[in-house]
Amino acid sequence: MAVAVRVIPCLDVADGRVVKGVNFTGLRDAGDPVELARRYDAEGADELTFLDITASSAGRQTTLEVVSRTAEQVFIPLTVGGGVRSVADVDALLRAGADKVGVNTAAIARPELLAEIADRFGRQVLVLSVDARRTPAGAAATESGFEVTTHGGRRGAGVDALWWAARAAELGAGEILLNSMDADGTQNGFDLELIAAVRAVVSVPVIASGGAGAARHFPPAVAAGADAVLAASVFHYQQVSIGEVKSCLAAAGVPVRLPPVAP
Repeated sequence: MAVAVRVIPCLDVADGRVVKGVNFTGLRDAGDPVELARRYDAEGADELTFLDITASSAGRQTTLEVVSRTAEQVFIPLTVGGGVRSVADVDALLRAGADKVGVNTAAIARPELLAEIADRFGRQVLVLSVDARRTPAGAAATESGFEVTTHGGRRGAGVDALWWAARAAELGAGEILLNSMDADGTQNGFDLELIAAVRAVVSVPVIASGGAGAARHFPPAVAAGADAVLAASVFHYQQVSIGEVKSCLAAAGVPVRLPPVAP
């Protein structure tokens, strides 16, 4: 039996509120994380991702109180990321209600952190968040043409995104959350070239993120190699529903867990 493709709403959180912008800038309020989490759970989301997008750039940890309140409202897996720098941070998030923890900036600085987390909690807990973009003009080119960014997409790391995804999987990352900084906010569709390139170098699940603007954009991401599809603003502002995305995926022959039928 084929494994169902997961549809995952993403809560980008700053100062306790869900926000949305482009490349994590120009942020505008999108609602209360607890209320949105409750709604997405009821609509049939397969998982929920909670990213404290200013934690790393501000040099602080993820706000545990908001994570705890969000976790209390959902009965689906919850991934939390932002400001994770140590095994102790992961432990605190799991105790607050997270099922999985996303790591990005700190792992670039100290890759052995991934192995430490996987050894302590198991690789099923560890999600590597990769904010990738094509190397900009004037920057040192990477072998693949894609580079990793850090601090919420604010800084180029000068690291090849494909090499880093493969290396992280070797170190213990159980999933790759692949966010295209080029496609983010465009609503023109996922970056299929990037998805296919990363799919070719890792065997762990790949979660595609960045660029969704309509239900029709999701099946091509799966065809390119994504095991799960993630979006934010199209769900927050109700441009498309979880059910519409799953219906579109099912019509394309993609196995999905169908949302509950309203009484």
